[in-house]
Amino acid sequence: MRTYEYRRRRYFFIPLILVAVAAFSAVTMLLWNELMPLLFNLPAIGFWQALGLLILGRLFFGGGGPSGWWGRNRWRYGMEQRMSKMSPEEREEFFKKMRTRCRSWYSESPGEKEGMESDKPE
Repeated sequence: MRTYEYRRRRYFFIPLILVAVAAFSAVTMLLWNELMPLLFNLPAIGFWQALGLLILGRLFFGGGGPSGWWGRNRWRYGMEQRMSKMSPEEREEFFKKMRTRCRSWYSESPGEKEGMESDKPE
């Protein structure tokens, strides 16, 4: 059950987020208007165009959320789950295939490191 204080806190963050977005847009506009016309002969932009640039950059480059920086951890978690479900023979076969496909692949499992050393020519 959510208390009154929780609801009050939630409504406190909405204006805070709006102020942060406005500040980032203003800083983007000021930096653009100081640098880009001088360096690349581009026109000056307004506040709403700066906000649009921030949104466009978020769409192009991520910058957080499920598809951004945290998505890399999701891939690693999925790979760890697949590896934990493999038997030792399947895991050994997987690392053997990876060594033949990718010369720079190195295993982190303890039994695989000794096997890699034996593959080196003497």
